[in-house]
Amino acid sequence: MKITLLGTGTSQGVPVIACKCDVCRSSDPKDKRLRSSILVQVNDICVVVDTGPDFRMQMLRNDVNHLDAIVYTHEHKDHVAGMDDVRAFNQKHSKAMPIWANKAVERALRRDFFYAFGENTHGGLPQIDIHRLGEHELINGFEIQGMKWTILPVMHGRMEVYGFRVGDFAYITDVNLISDETFAKLTGTKVLVISALRKTHHPSHYSLDQVLDVIERVGSESAYLTHLSHLIGRHEDLQAQLPQGVFVGWDGCVIQNN
Repeated sequence: MKITLLGTGTSQGVPVIACKCDVCRSSDPKDKRLRSSILVQVNDICVVVDTGPDFRMQMLRNDVNHLDAIVYTHEHKDHVAGMDDVRAFNQKHSKAMPIWANKAVERALRRDFFYAFGENTHGGLPQIDIHRLGEHELINGFEIQGMKWTILPVMHGRMEVYGFRVGDFAYITDVNLISDETFAKLTGTKVLVISALRKTHHPSHYSLDQVLDVIERVGSESAYLTHLSHLIGRHEDLQAQLPQGVFVGWDGCVIQNN
């Protein structure tokens, strides 16, 4: 399995527009963060988790020429806003893009991209095939061309967000509460990618210290931080503060998990 961190930034990205802080003025490429997303590849199967506003650029930067499906964590704009750009894959593959999403995400997509759901779907309109993630999938998981996905429900303030586990890899973003039931689903995880917005308290995101506690409880062999804001500090400085086996994710980071 190969995981590519397509974007590791929070909703504003890094640098933040009009900000002159040290992080936003940094010349280190690892301090340039697009909105959070990953690419999961198993053999020839390629699946993207979330299509934020930077989806098009992420596909181009990482030379993604084939995409089998898209899976969504939740409906916030920094995770769904780029869906329209699936048109390029529609045209290349001559078929609709399979999308896996819960009811709230489907509702947001139908509202924001209403033109993709009308009777007229020819021409340059995005073509999508939605697979609803409901109670059955929460309990039993789901498969994408033989790739088994387990849903990891977590809380993001008052919103339920889906993390996902594929094999012994797990991805959790936008989280401030993980239930004991979800921790149980994380047992045996070897590689964990999880959001760490900033060092100070936030009402709907874990702080860095809280995330480190989660990583310790999960006991994964390695962990990567994502969904990082400019308030977390410079990449190089933050990495020096982390315990062994915990890494600051960066855009384009490739994780091989065999």
